[in-house]
Amino acid sequence: MGIRSSSHCFMRFAVQVMVFLCVPAAALADTAARSLSPTNIFAPVSTPAHSIMGLSLFVLAVTAGIFAIVFSLLVYCVVKFGKPADDDGREPPQVYGSNQVELAWTVIPVLIVVVLFLATARVIASIQKAAQPRNAIQVIAIGHQFWWEYRYPGLQVVTANELHIPVSDPANPTPTFITLLSADTDHSFWVPRLGGKTDLIPNHPNSMWVDPQLTGLYVGQCAQFCGTQHAKMLLRVYVQSRQEFDHWIAQQSQPAQTSSTVSEGQRIFESTACINCHAVSGTLANGRFGPDLTHLMSRETIASGAAPNTPENLRLWILNPDSIKPGSKMPAMGLSDHQLDAVTAYLATLH
Repeated sequence: MGIRSSSHCFMRFAVQVMVFLCVPAAALADTAARSLSPTNIFAPVSTPAHSIMGLSLFVLAVTAGIFAIVFSLLVYCVVKFGKPADDDGREPPQVYGSNQVELAWTVIPVLIVVVLFLATARVIASIQKAAQPRNAIQVIAIGHQFWWEYRYPGLQVVTANELHIPVSDPANPTPTFITLLSADTDHSFWVPRLGGKTDLIPNHPNSMWVDPQLTGLYVGQCAQFCGTQHAKMLLRVYVQSRQEFDHWIAQQSQPAQTSSTVSEGQRIFESTACINCHAVSGTLANGRFGPDLTHLMSRETIASGAAPNTPENLRLWILNPDSIKPGSKMPAMGLSDHQLDAVTAYLATLH
């Protein structure tokens, strides 16, 4: 009874797989594109992601075909050559040395592997050897334990954790080329709807590019285990219209805007170890170990996407970083409640 039940379940699973694979790839992509998930691998919005999904569906179709043929032959053999009622238990005649069979199961797998290899090599080459137009956006992404630093060398902008790039019109492509560096250990940059995983290796620069054709927020994360808070080393990519992107760049290029009403908080910030790690343009703070805070409040999240960027969360983050991100590299500063309120009020003005 148990064997029959298991066989029945397996048959149902096999039928479901084959039905799924019979759905046209275009229909599958169209359905997935309507999904609201920002990490849906079946809803690519960038050329590299489209190429990877196309290759994945091709490999899936080939392997599904192999599965269907082998499974069908297996079922045929079980039904056709099952134990007959008059079986006397003797071993049937053995057949050896069929050159045709040996040749078939050697040549066919080799041809399948060659086809898959060539298809994969073509996609890899098309992505890695893409020409870089003059109007391409240049970004340097640096992986830290456990946050992301983004530098726009041609635009004189430095930010953290939230990457902003312009949408790429197919009629006038504006791709974004990203140089990937690591400040400490191995990381991996992965935003499923924009492209494949690309590793960040210490002392070994790597690169990738994306050309998203739809505006919106696309979410990913570090895909290489890099320590305690690897799972909360999140990625947020904001794809904006060219006008919105230019406005964001202009805003991020400005020095920090502060108010005299928070001068006490600024004085406390600049007289503690905060400035050893963080930078705020136009002030004494010029640290490089932690995120640049010049426009901290223009970001929607803190702690690399671990919590919404609200004054309450910001105060808690300064008071006890481990309460939001256990194992993070930011230490608790040991400030009094009054000092904590003053520093939080100061940082809340950094738009």
